[in-house]
Parts: sequence; structure tokens; C-alpha cells
Amino acid sequence: MSDLIETGVRNGVLTLQFNRPQKKNAITRPMYTALADAMAAGEATDDVGAHLFLGAPGTFTAGNDLADFLARDGHPSPDAPVQAFLEAVVGARKPLIAAVDGLAIGIGTTLLLHCDLVYASPAAKLSTPFIDLGLVPEAASSLLLPERCGHAVAFELLCLGATFGAERALRAGLVNEIVAADRLEAHATDAAERLARKPRRALMLSRGLLRGDGKRVRTRMREEFAHFSERLQSAEAREAFAAFLEKRPPVFKKPAAS
Repeated sequence: MSDLIETGVRNGVLTLQFNRPQKKNAITRPMYTALADAMAAGEATDDVGAHLFLGAPGTFTAGNDLADFLARDGHPSPDAPVQAFLEAVVGARKPLIAAVDGLAIGIGTTLLLHCDLVYASPAAKLSTPFIDLGLVPEAASSLLLPERCGHAVAFELLCLGATFGAERALRAGLVNEIVAADRLEAHATDAAERLARKPRRALMLSRGLLRGDGKRVRTRMREEFAHFSERLQSAEAREAFAAFLEKRPPVFKKPAAS
């Protein structure tokens, strides 16, 4: 298991904490594998009643590590560990809680759509710059976000690439409550422990009823992944990734007129 993901079980709560602050908690393949494995173990034991995602002070996660996303030939490649983690998230039967302080980019935002409770500090900043990287949304966000927030808000976040601060995220229904940064982790932990103390079977059944049929979420997520994998090999994505790593503006070729 990657030491860049810290895990532990206390009072019925499995904590999964991003622990790569020097890289703004950008997620690598080994980190995704560690998350997926920890969630699978947590789902399989009666010692765990809830999963809690935490970041470091000032950063939840900057999303995928773009350098890690490059294959050996220098091109981005499809990412099986990412898919394994997202399958674990969608398949979770126990509640998911997140405490978001600072940046929540890409999967740092789309993960929240699968969480049952999300608490954010006033400094939280949510963004999904997939299109700017020549990619498409993932984690079934193209389905879940419009259902949660409506088409206009979903389009603003996913397509325009707007950044939502804590207040905007709260109004959009992406966040349950804004909590001071120095109380955020304790507040989220308390909520997770309260859930873990409830009758386990009743809680999981109720959560399943509220979240509905997971098949359609998996179907959309896999459809997105197919497009995502294709887009990773595109000229647009290669240019966007290169520009990011070279710290320069990208130059995209306009499509030929039909």
C-alpha cells in the first residue's frame, strides 16, 4: 500500500487521507490502488461502518498527477487503477464522507458526487478542468452533476471550467456545510462516527434506497472511461499535457471546416 495514502480505523470509521502535500496531494497510480484496496477491506469488515476522505490542511487533492499519467512512450495512457478506485466508490455500501479544505480538482470534485456527506472549509475550491486538458468528465459526473445541480450549473463546472468556492458549492448542493478549517476534520469525523454507531444493516439499506440503482451510474462511468481513454491519445490531450508540464499556454489546432 502506498505510504502517500494514510489509512486507519477508529470508532468504526475508515479514514483515507491523501498524504502528498508537497505535490498538492496529486494522485498517482499506486495511490489509487491503495485507496481501492483500503475501501475493499473496509467494506469487507464489520469493524468499519463509514469511510472518511481527508486531505492535508489547505489541499484536499489536486486530482490526477499528470506526470504520472504519461505512459513510457511519453503519451497519456488509460488508467486501470483509477477505474478500480471508481468502481470501489460506486460499489460502496457503507456511507462516504469527505472533508474538503482548499483545492479539490478533477476527481477531487467528482468524488464528492458519490459522498453522502461533504463538509468544506471556507477556503475550499472545486474545479473540473477536464476539457481544458482535451479530456471528458469522469466518475459518472456527466450524469450525477446535472441530476444534482441542473444542466446550467453542471455545464458551468464541467464545460466552462468554472471554479466553485465553498459558498457556491453549498448553494449548488455539492456541500452540506461550511466549517472552519480548524474544526473541519473533527466535524467530519464526528459525523462519520455517528453514522458508524447506527444499526449497520438498516443504514446500508437506507443508503442504497437513497442512492438508487447503481447500474446506470456504472454504465455512464464506463462510457465516460471509454471516451476518456480515447481522448488521452488525442492530439489535443497531448498538447494540453505538454503545455502543463512545460508551464506554457497550450496551442490547439482548429478542426478543419466540413
